[in-house]
Amino acid sequence: MAFNHLPAAMHDALGPLSVTPVTHSVPMAKNHRPGQPPESGASRPSPDMILDRLAAGAGRAARITHTEHLPPRSGTHAIWPDRIRPEVISAIEKAGIAHPWAHQAAAAEHALDGESVVIATGTASGKSLAYLAPVLSALLDGSEAPNGRGATALYLAPTKALAADQRRSVKALAAPLGNAVRPAVYDGDTPVEEREWVRQYANYVLTNPDMLHRGILPSHPRWASFLRALRFVVIDECHTYRGVFGSHVAQVLRRLRRLCARYGADPVFLLASATAADPGVAAGRLTGLPVREVSDDASPRGELVFALWEPPLTDLHGEKGAPVRRTATAEAADLLTDLTLQGVRSVAFVRSRRGAELISVIAKERLAEVDRSLPKRVAAYRGGYLPEERRALERALHSGELLGLAATTALELGIDVSGLGAVVISGYPGTRASLWQQAGRAGRAGQGALAVLVARDDPLDTYLVHHPEALFQQPVESTVLDPDNPYVLAPHLCAAAAELPLTETDIALFGPAVPKLLPQLEAAKLLRRRASGWHWTRHERAADLADIRGGGGRPVQIVEEGTGRLLGTVDAAAAHTAVHEGAVHLHQGRTHLVRKLDLEDSVALVEQADPPYSTVARDTTAITVLETDTEIPWGQGRLCYGSVEVTNQVVSFLRRKLITGEVLGETKLDLPPRTLRTRAVWWTVTEDQLDAARINPEILGGALHAAEHASIGLLPLFATCDRWDIGGVSVPLHPDTLLPTVFVYDGHPGGAGFAERAFHTARTWLTATRDAIASCECEAGCPSCIQSPKCGNGNEPLHKRGAVRLLTELLRAAPPEPNGSATPGGPTTPAEPTTPGGPTTSDGPTT
Repeated sequence: MAFNHLPAAMHDALGPLSVTPVTHSVPMAKNHRPGQPPESGASRPSPDMILDRLAAGAGRAARITHTEHLPPRSGTHAIWPDRIRPEVISAIEKAGIAHPWAHQAAAAEHALDGESVVIATGTASGKSLAYLAPVLSALLDGSEAPNGRGATALYLAPTKALAADQRRSVKALAAPLGNAVRPAVYDGDTPVEEREWVRQYANYVLTNPDMLHRGILPSHPRWASFLRALRFVVIDECHTYRGVFGSHVAQVLRRLRRLCARYGADPVFLLASATAADPGVAAGRLTGLPVREVSDDASPRGELVFALWEPPLTDLHGEKGAPVRRTATAEAADLLTDLTLQGVRSVAFVRSRRGAELISVIAKERLAEVDRSLPKRVAAYRGGYLPEERRALERALHSGELLGLAATTALELGIDVSGLGAVVISGYPGTRASLWQQAGRAGRAGQGALAVLVARDDPLDTYLVHHPEALFQQPVESTVLDPDNPYVLAPHLCAAAAELPLTETDIALFGPAVPKLLPQLEAAKLLRRRASGWHWTRHERAADLADIRGGGGRPVQIVEEGTGRLLGTVDAAAAHTAVHEGAVHLHQGRTHLVRKLDLEDSVALVEQADPPYSTVARDTTAITVLETDTEIPWGQGRLCYGSVEVTNQVVSFLRRKLITGEVLGETKLDLPPRTLRTRAVWWTVTEDQLDAARINPEILGGALHAAEHASIGLLPLFATCDRWDIGGVSVPLHPDTLLPTVFVYDGHPGGAGFAERAFHTARTWLTATRDAIASCECEAGCPSCIQSPKCGNGNEPLHKRGAVRLLTELLRAAPPEPNGSATPGGPTTPAEPTTPGGPTTSDGPTT
């Protein structure tokens, strides 16, 4: 049996997280910037009081497994560098900021010295002002040129919403400067009639990497005057550029630097990041430049009370009679409802679009039972909405019209939401950086705030709420990306050649993998070498070869069957799991059923319905070893890292009862398999090790499968990955290794660096996996330890005690890891197909 387990389908930290916890409440911070009146918060209840009210319900206090108190911190002021124009300093003072924090002044100094710099400080620490001061000063200088645009700046945000929010902020801050600063958003929502004005007259253009890749760089002659004057490139929320997406963005930035040099410009890069390990190194990998680092946060912070919350067990039973906890979605909806009734402005963060919609629907229904006017004070915010829907929700949130919001990370990334009193996080968001970014959305005016992490019924969340030291006493992760991934680099070389012929001098810019790739691109007749360099040979747009979000293929449109109305889109790679026939799709609180998925035309036809269930896709996976790069003896066993080929197929979906998560049934699907060449880590055990662990042939498959499920669930704690970025397969006798083997692989072509990180932290990672299984209170396995909702093998076979004994024996001979390599930081679906070694079980990633 093959057990495949891949997941379906950031951020400012509040300090290095080595904060010494205190066990009592402390007074709320009273720090606020000079000139800014304290918010109307004098009457706002303290975070402890809000939490006490949430815990007052029947049985609720027992759900809080840990409460961490992060005390307030005072700020340290400095003065702006004297090279900042006095008009800019005056505009900043009119905004109520008399003096910069020390880190803001330091970052501005580096920028004015022509040094690229990353500002890696906590949420609400004023990173935007740190880069805006030198940028506005340069734009003011440039406005005095004969053409009125002697200097320009480019701002990149990972989301449209953040770019729109930043434009509002820049426009307000620069208002005293008149027409000297002309900010404009240039993205897919920008009307065609406005685009020419932006190209010709705007001097501060706000966009995203997607538009830079597809719209600006391929049309660079139309942007010549802008690029010629480019002084600064601002990269906001740069820690989000990780994995495959980050690797694509790194190559887009190299293409930008190349075109700037063509027009005689050498811009300075200003990056804003959440607190992270080695932010300067990560920023250097992203930009390809040496980057100075400013990470000493000098801003004040209000008290933060952070509660870990575990939903209770229910009377229901899941697969194989396993106990089932109340869902994190239902629990978060209850908390958002209660916070709204308390009058506390709150955001509930959830990982999926469907989850955001569901929390909003449940909260509205419960509020209506109390007061019919309250449901309109709650809404959902997620990606996939049409532009006008997103803008309306952003306005309502800024105006205070909304009290409660259920949001995906589309809101998480830096939008300036002030005055929030609480944040509810429905399920661990995948990284500590993202966790602290979300928690930091509350109390952004320096006031005290409450954050609540609600655990999902899975191994990682359960481990974290019972091991708070893994969250509060570990540093934020370093960012993982690999710009030299050939699957990433090759299409960008084609795009670069289409923009300007590639020459020998460009090889150093794009990295050491280029010399090997260029002959392959010539052989594929994508590039042709001439005396002047390598030229793009096709009529098609070269930029279309690279989908920088890593999805691959054009998005699938979700269309209402009866009206033909476009409801939204979903990435092609996620279509098999998200909009398969029979899937439940939520949009703006309304439920739809997918009637047909047309993969050829990339359309999913839906109709409005009200089923009493949600759906979860299941898939199967088989894996072949292509090449072993590295292997280390673990006693008689081996730990390996290398290249693999994964074949994944969505085979069915479960119908789960809303709120309770009870499984109502399973429906088979007939979707084509998909093949992926990627990178993996795998470990093998010998017959002697199995004997020592008392693993007989009858329980071997279940022990391997259980260890695989749990190890996938725990890996996000050790690598900056989302559990949906990775997959796994376990085989009692794999034909390539000829031994019992467990694989965990990157869910992206060419790899994303996650499996490599797993290889280097394997001892600590697998130790945490064993401990998580052993400490679970269930008898024979449950979703909190070894069961996976996406397991294509229906969570068969699984053997909890066998997995603990097997991992204990494997770890007995594991070599020590290098110092610092192992600080704690998917789903699964199986396959019926058999291999010569017997069944394999797999859990593959869904992207």
